[in-house]
Amino acid sequence: MTFKPARLLLALLAVVAAPAFAQNVAVVNGKAIPTSRVDAVVKQVVAQGQQPDSPQLRELIKKDLIGREVMMQEAEKEGFGKDAAVKAQIENARQAIIINALVGDYVKKNPVTDAAVKAEYDKFTAQAGDKEYHVRHILLGTEAEANDVIAKLKGGAKFEDLAKLSKDTGSASNGGDLDWATPSSFPKVFSDAFVGLQKGQYTDKPVQSPNGFHVIKVDDIRAAKLPTLEEVKPQIAEKLTQDKLQAYQAELVKKAKVQ
Repeated sequence: MTFKPARLLLALLAVVAAPAFAQNVAVVNGKAIPTSRVDAVVKQVVAQGQQPDSPQLRELIKKDLIGREVMMQEAEKEGFGKDAAVKAQIENARQAIIINALVGDYVKKNPVTDAAVKAEYDKFTAQAGDKEYHVRHILLGTEAEANDVIAKLKGGAKFEDLAKLSKDTGSASNGGDLDWATPSSFPKVFSDAFVGLQKGQYTDKPVQSPNGFHVIKVDDIRAAKLPTLEEVKPQIAEKLTQDKLQAYQAELVKKAKVQ
């Protein structure tokens, strides 16, 4: 059997066109939607653990992309692509995408090491200390008021009753209770005043801070219940990564010519 010239031409065109057509999942008003776009969305959905790859998922994504393409073409026809506000949003999105790519590459090439995480954890535990304190305080506006409270405590008044005078409304109604915490949870001038106290003791001199004058009492002391390295490893790694990125950005800004 021999092909007629016209039939031969059609067959050749079909062979050439088939691979190109297969690269698209649909063509909407002449605009092709490549299969690679479906693949990219499928990859993202699967990576997020939402659904496994399947023909049903791909069909749903295909329909969504067709719907988006139709809306996009209509928006362009209506002129929204030329709107100044829309252009600004597009530029912001473009910057975010490109910057995220840069950040991802930088983090990949400059990973946070286990040694760095361990060093940061050791630093944290050293600062936190090995003890927790259950403290109360009474915040006064003047040193004289604080001295008056201390005098009343020495005279036998109950700390919880005098706490009602506190300017710290959050703890005044609860006897000045600040709950259990490590010294590092407080401003240094505050924690330095109570770490030397024993259970049941209070400061015999007013402790001044930017908020006023404090009288502080230690209700109890216990061994600190600090999280283990494994428990906080992800948070520490994230912090160190952000520190690296901030330093990287600062270095780039330093080298840039900013007018």
